[in-house]
Amino acid sequence: MKTPRWSRTVVLFSVSILPFTLCISAARANPHPLAFTYPSETLAKEAVELEQYIDVTPVRSIDTSGAETWFPRTVLTTELEIGLTDKLELGLYLQSETESGSSTGDNPLILDGVKQRLRYRLADPGAWPVDVALYLELAELHDELELEGKIILQRRFGRVRAMVNLWGEREFYFTGEREWVLNPTGGVTMELTPSWHVGIESWMHAEYSDSPPPTLVSPRYVDINRAAVVYVGPNLMWQRGRTWVTFAPYVRVDRPDRPSVQYDIYGRYFLRMIVGFE
Repeated sequence: MKTPRWSRTVVLFSVSILPFTLCISAARANPHPLAFTYPSETLAKEAVELEQYIDVTPVRSIDTSGAETWFPRTVLTTELEIGLTDKLELGLYLQSETESGSSTGDNPLILDGVKQRLRYRLADPGAWPVDVALYLELAELHDELELEGKIILQRRFGRVRAMVNLWGEREFYFTGEREWVLNPTGGVTMELTPSWHVGIESWMHAEYSDSPPPTLVSPRYVDINRAAVVYVGPNLMWQRGRTWVTFAPYVRVDRPDRPSVQYDIYGRYFLRMIVGFE
């Protein structure tokens, strides 16, 4: 009997987080209380942290009979973080994803590519009115090369933290297309207890191509996915010792009256979960 797509997603999710949930110790890690917005803190020198990202959004697809159906578009990203110094951190990523919602058939999980990035903290926490860090990333994906930069801003107010990432990308597709991408994020998080943090976050994604896309890209795909999309949602983080988990469901707030349609890879709802272990 054919396994349902949602069942396969649950299995992938469970396998991804299993190694981390088995390990808890007394030391503290460097967690992400907001799922998209990076904090300014970096790992200490020689510290190592492993993080697993799970992104799921329900979108419209076509099954093997040609009928429209709902499909859980899934991206799994594994990151290894290494503290090179007390202020400079290296990150290495391996990313896999299911085929986009416009594809036909079983939408298999494929290797999308690898990424490398550096995050540098400019000063000690609290030394400036606003903590600042810089982030630079290079990605070699199956259909493009990406150069990404972030300016990370953070301000603490006791147990409350406000964070903003000024985030942009330059993308070089192997088809010859070039585009700019804006991904600003921001949110506020509050420490309820040393183990529990709660917050709210918003993030945007917008693509601006240098020229019309090649003919092999569907015009309908371009019309739907190149405009700005905006999500808002609560964030909940739990940490104990070296292990932490962030859970964040989002609702898309731009054009809320538009129904989900085929080729739309940004669904009305989006879920991100991160599991980290130092």
